[in-house]
Amino acid sequence: MHVQEWLDTVPAAAVYAVVALVIGLESLGIPLPGEIVLVSAALLSSQHSAINPIVLGACATAGAVVGDSIGYAIGRKGGRPLLAWLGRKFPRHFSEGHVATAEKSFEKWGMWAVFFGRFIALLRIFAGPLAGVLHMPYWKFLTANVLGGICWAGGTTAVIYYVGVVAEDWLKRFSYLGLAIAVLIGLTSMLVIRRKAKKAQAARQEPEPVPAGD
Repeated sequence: MHVQEWLDTVPAAAVYAVVALVIGLESLGIPLPGEIVLVSAALLSSQHSAINPIVLGACATAGAVVGDSIGYAIGRKGGRPLLAWLGRKFPRHFSEGHVATAEKSFEKWGMWAVFFGRFIALLRIFAGPLAGVLHMPYWKFLTANVLGGICWAGGTTAVIYYVGVVAEDWLKRFSYLGLAIAVLIGLTSMLVIRRKAKKAQAARQEPEPVPAGD
């Protein structure tokens, strides 16, 4: 079942909880479709008044910040052996190449890697654990984590919500416009066909010319 269709079958409180949990687990280092769940829930909130986009954004932000912080603590305690274990469990996401790329980004950009990593699928999974493995000062990590979580989760929710509202309103207007165009096309087609039918009938009723020799 499609994510949005499934979310539509559960109460609003469950939607908030699912969004916070999935994003939190993804931020912790488990490769889950956090962004897909958030976008689907935000789009659903634009269609159902029961789901408050502000509450949804707050839950998504909380999940992102808490999940990243837990990932940081696990990474700081587990160290590089943790990355090796994750590489064996999730080779598609924690391969040596991906780890090396993420590590270079952290070494070069520091706090900015944590902040902008929230907007990049690969770094979003790595940010917490890798920052802990590299022993980034926690206050720096927390600052970038909170700001990145607010901008990503809150911003994504707001953009998708308003896009959904505008799109729904546009589609409603388009439905009336489409109906008017369909009626106009139907009437035009009917008139053209009737005109051609009259011409064909008139042509059949015209007397055939009599040969001169008769």
